[in-house]
Amino acid sequence: MAKIVSLAEAIGDNVRDGDTVAMEGFTHLIPYAAGHEVIRQGRKNLFLVRMTPDILYDQLIGVGAARGMKFSWGGNPGVGSLHRFRDAVENQWPRPLEIEEHSHAAMANAYEAGAANLPFAMLRGYIGADLPKVNASIKQITCPFTSEVLAAVPAIRPDVTIIHAQRADRKGNVLIEGIVGVQKEAVLAAKRSIITVEEIVDELAPPSPNSVVLPTWAVTAVSQVPGGAFPSYAHGYYPRSNAFYIGWDEIARDRESFTAWIKENVLDAGPEDFARHAGRKPAKAA
Repeated sequence: MAKIVSLAEAIGDNVRDGDTVAMEGFTHLIPYAAGHEVIRQGRKNLFLVRMTPDILYDQLIGVGAARGMKFSWGGNPGVGSLHRFRDAVENQWPRPLEIEEHSHAAMANAYEAGAANLPFAMLRGYIGADLPKVNASIKQITCPFTSEVLAAVPAIRPDVTIIHAQRADRKGNVLIEGIVGVQKEAVLAAKRSIITVEEIVDELAPPSPNSVVLPTWAVTAVSQVPGGAFPSYAHGYYPRSNAFYIGWDEIARDRESFTAWIKENVLDAGPEDFARHAGRKPAKAA
């Protein structure tokens, strides 16, 4: 059963140095507040997993928290490069970064395989692509029934998955609404999971057609953090801050301006600072 705890307690109990950590959310419900708490608590040597790493992983890489990253696309969406990511790969600053690049389809299938407790995923993919030449974890497997040659990749089984969602009830059941990516699969594939939410309520409202309910038995910890997905958006609560994504390009381009931003907005801040971005008045915390 999920425990409803503070974000500091959730991270402190469930994210450990050296862990494989997935923080998912497809342009929507990206768990920024939780990622900042990982930085504040000084976690190191993490292997990061995310289909579309953007600003949050740029921050984790830039502070030296990551030893490597598995991903299928990396950038500042709609703007350009992730400068801290590039600096780590090109100049090993602040430390060298191991990278393992896949296609979107391979990552999605690898999460599904992990959620199903399977050792690998197979797919029709990488045909005519060069990624298998530089990624030794992409293999070929022959179908025993049709003799078709398919691509195979290892299942993704994070030590801990972190996501953001709209609501949780007081038993720890979680409701995700709006655009969803691989949040459900990433949680089910992980040994432990942390979910930050906009509100903790007595009952989950009737879900919309594309919503997902994660049952309490599949969740380790829930923390109420209004605004916790900013500058990404939370459907029904607040919009995406396009201005922040544009502004990040200049902040992250220089090591000194990046370090100063992290000190002011992460190290000297707290999860309560995200509340000013919340678009709805949250329910009283449990």
